[in-house]
Amino acid sequence: MDERFTITKKAGIYGIIGNILLLIMKGIIGFITHSQAMIADTFNSAGDIFASLMTFIGNKIASEPKDDDHNFGHGKAEYLFSMFIGISMVLVSAKLLYDSATTFVVGSSLNFSWFLVLVCIITIITKLILFLYTRHAYKLHKNILLEANMQDHRNDCIVTSFTLLSSVCTLFGIYWLDSVVGFGISIWICYTGINIFMESYRILMDISVDNETKETILSLANTFPDIKSVKSFYSSPVGEKHIIFLTICVDGNMSTFASHKLADDLEKKVTELDLVYKTIVHVDPV
Repeated sequence: MDERFTITKKAGIYGIIGNILLLIMKGIIGFITHSQAMIADTFNSAGDIFASLMTFIGNKIASEPKDDDHNFGHGKAEYLFSMFIGISMVLVSAKLLYDSATTFVVGSSLNFSWFLVLVCIITIITKLILFLYTRHAYKLHKNILLEANMQDHRNDCIVTSFTLLSSVCTLFGIYWLDSVVGFGISIWICYTGINIFMESYRILMDISVDNETKETILSLANTFPDIKSVKSFYSSPVGEKHIIFLTICVDGNMSTFASHKLADDLEKKVTELDLVYKTIVHVDPV
């Protein structure tokens, strides 16, 4: 299996294991202490488990080679499953937002506990390690599933830090901060979920290759003296890469063999680019 898919698989497995352990600890302490912020954080961990599971499944499907039914492979599974992650975050945030608002109006019954502080510290350390590992993997392979997990781990570090702050504040009689932090966590989760959803949506809607890559491809075409012009340029995403469709204009007197050889040479050069999965060149004699 390609290293890109192997490291994404590991990130998914590590995330599942780590988040299950954190979910158990947060759930027990959150419901014992009645901390709305910690309960919100517990639901967040449940969402994290789902996100890591989607990363594992999506990566497994995306790693499958092309076949008769999927001529260009299964790369778009990365974006489909990252969209599921985004939707789950928005749904979880809506429930947490309602609970936090209710607690703010009715009042908080938070009981301070040093176990609450300990769970927060363990969570921050665990999530920081997962964030650093996933960020390193994402920088190497630019997988959107890794990006979604990286942002999720980073957000959890920040969110749990505020949960820790709200818990400590109860020692000084500041109880309202617990509900406010729970409210803030909900907004943060929703914002992150929408961003992940929109990035995946853009790819699934066949967004074009970026302008820099397009200009690079056109420049490669211009290095062939026999290419009079590039008549059309289209691209379609496949996973993290794109299929490039080009129509080039050549001298109408050029032999069929020579024009096809020219198209083959251009296809090979363009396909060598990092963001290109496959190149298809059509020859138009003028």
